[in-house]
Amino acid sequence: MSKYTSPSSFTTRPTLTGTFGMSASTHWLATATAQAVLERGGNAFDASVAAAFVLHVVEPHLNGPGGDLVAIFQPVDAVAPTVLMGQGPAPAGATIEHYRGEGLDLTPGAGGLAAAVPGAVDAWLLLLRDHGTWELSDVLSYAIGYARDGHPLVAGAAATIARVAELFRDDWTTSADLWMPDGELPVAGRVVRNPAYAEVLDSLVHASCTVRDDGPVGRAARIDAARREWKTGIVAHEASAFLSQPHRHSGGGRHAAVITADDFAGFDAGYEPAVTREFRGRTIAKAGAWTQGPALLQTLGLLEPLADELLDPSQEAGAHTILEAQKLAYADRDAWFGDDDVDLDALLSAEYLDDRRSLISSEASTEFRPGALPGRAPFRPPLRTTYDAPAVGTGEPTVAKTGETRGDTCHLDVIDRWGNIVSATPSGGWLQSSPTVPALGFCLGTRLQMTWLEPGHPSSLVPGRRPRTTLTPTLVLRDGTPEFAIGSPGGDQQDQWQLLALLRIIVGGYTPQQAIDAPALHTTSMPESFWPRTWTPAGAVVENRLGEALIEGLERRGHRVTRAGDWALGRVSAVGRDAATGVLWGAANPRGMQGYAAGR
Repeated sequence: MSKYTSPSSFTTRPTLTGTFGMSASTHWLATATAQAVLERGGNAFDASVAAAFVLHVVEPHLNGPGGDLVAIFQPVDAVAPTVLMGQGPAPAGATIEHYRGEGLDLTPGAGGLAAAVPGAVDAWLLLLRDHGTWELSDVLSYAIGYARDGHPLVAGAAATIARVAELFRDDWTTSADLWMPDGELPVAGRVVRNPAYAEVLDSLVHASCTVRDDGPVGRAARIDAARREWKTGIVAHEASAFLSQPHRHSGGGRHAAVITADDFAGFDAGYEPAVTREFRGRTIAKAGAWTQGPALLQTLGLLEPLADELLDPSQEAGAHTILEAQKLAYADRDAWFGDDDVDLDALLSAEYLDDRRSLISSEASTEFRPGALPGRAPFRPPLRTTYDAPAVGTGEPTVAKTGETRGDTCHLDVIDRWGNIVSATPSGGWLQSSPTVPALGFCLGTRLQMTWLEPGHPSSLVPGRRPRTTLTPTLVLRDGTPEFAIGSPGGDQQDQWQLLALLRIIVGGYTPQQAIDAPALHTTSMPESFWPRTWTPAGAVVENRLGEALIEGLERRGHRVTRAGDWALGRVSAVGRDAATGVLWGAANPRGMQGYAAGR
């Protein structure tokens, strides 16, 4: 009999049910947009794309058109999930030699040198072309309206601008012109507008209107015309020209970016097969090792044969075991993952996982312990507990007044009445990433900060190679049919928080909302993916609701515990379909008052 903690031990809300559903760890206007599209007959792909472009406008501190995207989806008539790849690569001029020559030992966390080729917009347009039903003008009308006519500034964006106000006033003056037009800090709730970005979106619509053919072929050609405009028009030329002027980067140095218009033109978003693993009667589908996704599959593989109570994060032994398993999986992430020849078959094999599982003891490890593969030694990244740089704050988003950020993002899940399902994590291009390009109304992202300036690793900085991203949505299948989509913002914590929800749903029998509401924890015992890439050996961050007895037990085992508060960790959202009744459901995170579930 399972000894899993009952969900009744914690405060929870009911799971929303209906005939279609959308959930998000994001802005209510994006949720409302997706719902409006679904109610007007659009499918999950139309709704996802419309909501995503709205997110660029209303949550500019968490994502932007200059950023990136990873999604996983399954159309109702498909036999397997597909990954939507919207992660652009390093520009042609982004070499280790150039960055070292600029006096850098880490890829910056803010500024144009950290910019990969933007991938989100092309990816969303590709998804709309191949799986949506609406015309581009209709899909973009919501975002154009909010950009041109205005929207209330969300509190998180106002707080972020306040943190970087000095940087904006002194150095990134074009960002100050957009976000502090009267020279004063913006106030949450004030209506703000971005006419330059509205014009960019209008240019995509106008480009699509040059194709006059009716029907599906003409619709696809119209969207492709917009994609060409994005990659070869004003966006590519204005962004590359503007950022070629030296500007302040994290650490205080002034550098010119290396991205060019040719880099924009050379990128195409695409599709990839998902990586999957069976776990307790479900199939868990993730993106490949150019994301951190396979680390979740490895963690599940380490945990699967253990007793249920060791998979329960609300018991001391379970919390400890989960933290230790994650340390091993994330050590392998940092040693092996990247946009290169990653042997996932070996890393996910039963024999390898058996060996790794044997390292889990009753005490917290303080070591960085990647596994070895036959004939290959694991990469060991620089391990710093401190870095000589301005202190980076905590919270949402995590950003210093100098602009460098450990990042945050958005997540959305959509399922429609026909059974199409999407889980997407758009990110990057935060307003604090680099100076605003004045002709565009947005800045470029900082995903290259996840690359190393040490050569010879799958995640080293190499022109044309994608940085290993933290973006990691999930699709869960049962008997080959999608059961639910799930995901979270949160950088290195994205899959850690998803893991807790998955264990509670699949093993503990929680409803999705109960699993999301239950108290969370995560490890910080790995090099962070964001600048300045420090780590905390045996570090663990916990919500106080786990209880003092459990927390003190972790401390006795050697974990360096940080108490985060009662409702501070985990921003998971999910949507799915009840196989028995056919009813669709949605569940969203209450933390931060910015997670929503909607349906009808």
